[in-house]
Amino acid sequence: MRRARKSSFLLLALGIALAASAAEAGWQDEASAFDAGRLGKLAESRAKGISEAEQGAPREDVAVIHSVLDAQPSRIAAGELAGTWRCRTIKLGGMTPDVIYSWFRCRIAARNGRLTFEKITGSQRTYGTLYPDSSGGYVYLGASSVADEPRHFYSGSGASVGAPGTPDDQIGLLLATGANSARIEFPYPVQESTFDVIELKR
Repeated sequence: MRRARKSSFLLLALGIALAASAAEAGWQDEASAFDAGRLGKLAESRAKGISEAEQGAPREDVAVIHSVLDAQPSRIAAGELAGTWRCRTIKLGGMTPDVIYSWFRCRIAARNGRLTFEKITGSQRTYGTLYPDSSGGYVYLGASSVADEPRHFYSGSGASVGAPGTPDDQIGLLLATGANSARIEFPYPVQESTFDVIELKR
């Protein structure tokens, strides 16, 4: 009986440790090698996207792009990020010099012990997890979908048909630029553009 109780205690302790480990897992434990590589080229993608935009976008668009990307990052606690935001996607380079979309609604919320980001209106949606990063920002791992589809989830290393990554998978870096402003930078999106950024305001 004593041995059985000891085994039960050890299994319970192991379960608690595994649960804690899962809750504390970093983005590196979830990201595919392809996406980790994309994030490693964030600065390169950013510079190339800005250059392509500056060569062909209207001057007023370039001014918007710089107002978003030149804002200096600041540290922010997860609890301060939570809530509903206005958000817009800006695409730089690739098929066109730039595209600046209209404002939609996004939400950052704590779910199952993790911070999530979701674009909840508009024809293109995103949903994923935000992981605290040593940069002081949050690495975003998520997936895109269109409004009439079920929510897509990040596939990580489970990319379909042996592909290194799927068109839906997203990796980015969220940086706060104040108490009521932030941005998520997306290096080398799989489709259309060279660099994307979602601007957040409230």
